[in-house]
Parts: sequence; structure tokens; C-alpha cells
Amino acid sequence: MTVENSASTASSLWSVPGRFLRRELLPVLTNLRLAIALLLLIALFSVSGTVIEQGQSPAFYQANYPEHPALFGFLTWKVIQVVGLDHVYRTWWFLALLILFGTSLTACTFTRQLPALKAARRWKYYEEPRQFKKLALSAELDTGSFNSLNEILQNRRYKIFQEKDNILYARKGITGRIGPIIVHVGIVTILLGGILGAMTGFVAQEMVASGETFQVKNIIDAGPWANPQDLQNWAVRVNRFWIDYTPSGGIDQFYSDMSVLNNQGKEVDHKKIFVNQPLRYHGVTFYQTDWGIAAVRIQFNNSPIFQLPMASLNTNGRGRIWGSWIPTKPDLSEGVSVIAKDLQGMVLIYDSTGKLIDTVRTGMSAKVNGVNLKIVDVVGSTGLQIKSDPGIPMVYTGFALLMLGAIMSYFTHSQIWALQKGDRLYIGGKTNRAQVAFEQEVLQILDNLSSQPSISQRTSA
Repeated sequence: MTVENSASTASSLWSVPGRFLRRELLPVLTNLRLAIALLLLIALFSVSGTVIEQGQSPAFYQANYPEHPALFGFLTWKVIQVVGLDHVYRTWWFLALLILFGTSLTACTFTRQLPALKAARRWKYYEEPRQFKKLALSAELDTGSFNSLNEILQNRRYKIFQEKDNILYARKGITGRIGPIIVHVGIVTILLGGILGAMTGFVAQEMVASGETFQVKNIIDAGPWANPQDLQNWAVRVNRFWIDYTPSGGIDQFYSDMSVLNNQGKEVDHKKIFVNQPLRYHGVTFYQTDWGIAAVRIQFNNSPIFQLPMASLNTNGRGRIWGSWIPTKPDLSEGVSVIAKDLQGMVLIYDSTGKLIDTVRTGMSAKVNGVNLKIVDVVGSTGLQIKSDPGIPMVYTGFALLMLGAIMSYFTHSQIWALQKGDRLYIGGKTNRAQVAFEQEVLQILDNLSSQPSISQRTSA
């Protein structure tokens, strides 16, 4: 085999994948029905990820999505965990949908939108009267000045291209051709941001008592590329947690005064957070989501102040209460139980038989088992949801581009041709949208050109 034949064979082999991409794959990727189907699937599974709680324990799904009866007849905890509906946004099939949709938009941009923009930027002069018959709107005038037309179009913000003294092409609204491309770029940017967040983000939860310092460790959900090692370089201190109550006793708002500390214990950031007002530091966001009672501080007679933990008690859905057992003798042979339901300072004291001994407020004392028991304080705890999503800046950027592109798409791309031949002036035009408004504009241009009411005008649909 000669060198020429070998090169020709190799070239033909390399051209096979190219032909397959152009003739087989690209028509599928750029199909509008495929893009709509992918968009609907992404929307459907996104809704499921909002309705079905994400990142919970297996026991949670077993309790809330039992097999008998199954929700909607098929949705059980087994289905949720097998399909991955407990972490929808990080499943391989959801990420595959995002990648396929992004690929479809990218292919459409390069095969349709960019060529359409390139064609819109080119212009072609009409040099024969018969060419105006192809236009949706055209007119033939026996009066009117070619120079006057130029001036009128300039006043209407048309960009004019002229050849010789009798041929003219004008256009405006090229921005409308750029808008769809910006929309596609915005959507692809949003998809990339979502993929980045799913692969590198994490979610954690912490319940921290007022006055304690903690590091984020209780990560309940994380992407495969998440790297929470940076969390070990700083800590957070809950300086104070408190709740504002309404006059009727309901919760108005709960707050956490928080400080971010470096490895040397120096404060590097500080903020009071509450619902919808989180603390952000190094790409990690701390949301105020819950509250609880962590401990009760007590004093026996003139003893030092002791802090004993309080635990949440099961009420079978009839409210939230916390309780603790306090020994009143050194050998722990006797003691009392204390119950609290909020941070308003009211504490109930029960003996070992369950009989109510006294009701006291913080700072007050009660006589129990021969000792003076003082309730110094009830210590609250803040429930924090902690998130890191490196893809959020890209998502916000994508939404900004999407809105910008949508606005740009409303601009109408209008084109006008003109030809002066002898004493006849031929004018025609077309537009990609707002056809009625464009026809009115052309009629106004013709009225401005004509100084006589008799105009020989024809309109071809």
C-alpha cells in the first residue's frame, strides 16, 4: 500500500466519527422535543426533591413512608432509598439529565442560534424590483426622495448600509438575535452551578447550647468531592441564644449571637442571626432553624452553681417539653424532677412519685427534701442548619444572564431594503416578531416620504 493510500484510509477512518456526530447525534441533541422532555423531567424530579425530605436517616423514611399503606400506591421507604429520592440532586441519573440537557442547549446554540446571528449580521442589497416581491411588506412609490428615506430611518434608530446612491439596506434590533444565545448561556451556567454544588457541597446540623463553642462535624449529606477539612481551621461560639415571645405566649422570633473564632481563639466575624438572616463565612452558611433547652443551672443552699443537662421528653405530639432529674442527697437516694416547656423561666418541680411540689421561675427557690433548691437559669440551645454550596455564585450568575437574555429577546429584529430606479422608489421590509407594529412603522415611513396622497402601494402576504 502506498503512503498516499494509507493517508487516505486513515483520513476516511477519522471522518467516520465526525459524520456520525453531524448526521446522527447532532439532530437528536438539537431536537426541540428532546429538550422539552428533559426540562420536564428535571422539573419533576426537582419537585420530588423539594417534597420528599432530603438527607434524613433510614429510620425517618421508614416511619414516614411505610410499605403499608404506600403513598400513592407505590412510594415507600424502599423505593425512595433504592431510586435515590432521599438525595435526588446527587444521584447519577439526575446529574446525567442535567448534563444531557446542557449538551442539548450547547449543541442548539452552535448549530442554530449562532448561525442565525451570523446570518442576521450579514446584509444583502436588492438590486432588482422583482426581489421586493418576496418580502412580506413592500411598496412602490412614484414620489419620495432616497435621501429623505435615509434621514427618516436614522431618526428611527436603524443602522444603514448603502451602496452607490440608489441601493440601501437598514436594520435594527440585532440585540433580539443575541438574546436567545444569552438565555442558553444562562441556563447552561445554572446547570453547571447545580452540578458543582451537588458534587462539592455539604449539609450539616448542630444543636449548640448557649455559651458553647463548636466546630462543624455533624455532616448529614455531602457530595463525593466535598472537602470539609477547612472547617477544622476555625470554630464558632454561640455567645447567647434567646427567644422573643408574643403577649399570648407564642414564639415571635428566636436569635443566636454568634462569633467565628480562628485557631488562636480570636474573633474574626460576628453576627446576630435569626430566621432568614444567616451567618456566612468562607462559603459556609449558618441558618437558624430550631431551638431547644440544653440544661438547667441550680444551686443547693449556698453551694456552687451546678449545670445539669435537660433532655427532650416524648409527649406523643402534644407539644415540646424538657426534663431533668436532680439529686437532693449526695448518695443519689433521693431527688426531684424538673420540667420546662420554654425559655420564659417557668419550671415545674415533681417528687419521685410524680406529684407536683412547686412551680418556680428562674431566680426563685423551693424547699424540697429538706434543702433549698434554687433554679438559677434555664439554658437554651440553638438548632443550626449549616450548608456549603460552591455552585451558588454560578447559579446566581446564570439567573442574571437568563433574565438579561429574556429581556434582550423582546427586541424586534427589523430589516428594510430600498431601491431607487429611475423615478420609482421601491421599499420593502420584514421582521421576526411584532408584525403589526412593523407594518404600521413602514406605513408611517411611506407617509413621511410621500408629499402627495396618491401612492401606488402593494402589499404581498
